[in-house]
Amino acid sequence: MAGLGEQVARQQRTIGPLLVAAVVIGLIGLPVAAWLDLRDLSERMLRTQASEISRIIDEMRGFYGSDVVGRVLQADDAVTATHNYRDVPGAIPIPATLSIELGKRISAHDGSVKYRFVSDLPFKGRDPHQLDVFERNAIFALRANPREPIIEVSGSLFDRHVRAAAPVVMGQVCVTCHNSHPDSPKTDWKVGDVRGIQEISVNQPIAANVLAFKYLLLYFGFAAAAGLAFILLQRRQSALVQGINKELSEANDFLAAISLKIAKYLSPQIYKSIFSGQKDVTIATERKKLTIFFSDVKDFTAIVERLQPEDLTVLLNEYFTEMSTIALKHGATVDKFIGDALLVFFGDPETQGVEEDARACLRMAVDMQHRLEQLNRVWRDRGVERPFQARMGINTGYCNVGNFGSDDRMDYTIIGAEANLAARLQSIAEPGGICLSYETYALVRDLVRARPLAPIAMKGISREVVPYEVEGLLGELAQRPQVISEHATGLDLFLDVEAIDENGVERAKKRLSEALLALTIRSKPAAS
Repeated sequence: MAGLGEQVARQQRTIGPLLVAAVVIGLIGLPVAAWLDLRDLSERMLRTQASEISRIIDEMRGFYGSDVVGRVLQADDAVTATHNYRDVPGAIPIPATLSIELGKRISAHDGSVKYRFVSDLPFKGRDPHQLDVFERNAIFALRANPREPIIEVSGSLFDRHVRAAAPVVMGQVCVTCHNSHPDSPKTDWKVGDVRGIQEISVNQPIAANVLAFKYLLLYFGFAAAAGLAFILLQRRQSALVQGINKELSEANDFLAAISLKIAKYLSPQIYKSIFSGQKDVTIATERKKLTIFFSDVKDFTAIVERLQPEDLTVLLNEYFTEMSTIALKHGATVDKFIGDALLVFFGDPETQGVEEDARACLRMAVDMQHRLEQLNRVWRDRGVERPFQARMGINTGYCNVGNFGSDDRMDYTIIGAEANLAARLQSIAEPGGICLSYETYALVRDLVRARPLAPIAMKGISREVVPYEVEGLLGELAQRPQVISEHATGLDLFLDVEAIDENGVERAKKRLSEALLALTIRSKPAAS
């Protein structure tokens, strides 16, 4: 994954400057390419125009030299101007004939410019010319309005053809000639009449000028190549990113699975504080006032001897699961399991204050004893003759809390005489009972009824410690549902006040009354 990340970073460092350079070249290159192509196109058009004009002038000069000057020099008599000048020695062409002959010469070459002089009323004896639609329409339109230019643009996608028609207006000399000439088809001409049209055709193939845009074509080719290269780079980078994302997803899934497994070995509060970054995984401790809870199962060694290892494992795991669930519900930090013993504490890493931590710890202990009574009923139904009875001790005092151990392995726990005192209080508690230190009792005295026991001495604690054995519950704890359980030879009593319904209450009362009556009858002979 690191290799793919380096490739993506390297591509980013490469693509960035290339993209900036491409944008700069694109902004500067387009106007430069357009200017260079317009310059070449203008030069090409000027050369074409110059070539066509030169050709037309050459044709005019050649015609003038051969058909005008040459005939004048060959004439023996007076020079005359006539339409059929070739048939008359020493004659030269009249203007109309001059235009017709020049049109033939100019249009005979395969050039882009053609010239033609046409009329719908030609002299007799001239070569016939079939007028097309444009020529007929032009003559008709110009006779109606000589000042309106006639232009037609046609062609295909690859060439354009432009035809322009200008009127040939009759002057006085032309009117006199045409009205008196025997070959004229019309003899009533007037000055200003339109005799015919002069037609100029310009054909410009678009394909011929495509190469004039070579700079723009190069620019677009470069832009297309750059765009294609950019797309390929982006696709490659996208593939790399997808590969990284896939590896990251797999790594995240792996880490999530690992973290869930690690969470089984840590208290949820510790797990949360480590993975959220609130706590560093370093050897460090701090001194805090905590409420410590310690519980142990009475006669666990004897229980071990009676049960098979597999059954004991299931039983112990079920016990710890239920106790841990209750501890977490009350906000406790589960420190560790020591054989059949359980160590939890309140006040770190989360705390609600010393007093509320102590009260929460007592509520937790009461709920644990209540739940253990329910579990014992279930376990007896499964064949466990002597289920668990737990002794619990609670103490409030200052301890060192934090990470203890080595750089390679450490444990988040508490150390101090106050933690040892909680274990000692547990050892002197009655089975199924709870024993408090005075410091804890002072914080929860409105919740319990307790009696002091004989003072005890603890190593590491200079004062004598007076334990308080919980005898009953007061206040909110007294309102909690109770479990009444007693087991002996011939006696198997279990009453869960919380779980029993209304019908069950009446049945329980009836059966308990019958039991009391039976016990009373049994005790009378003994009394007598």
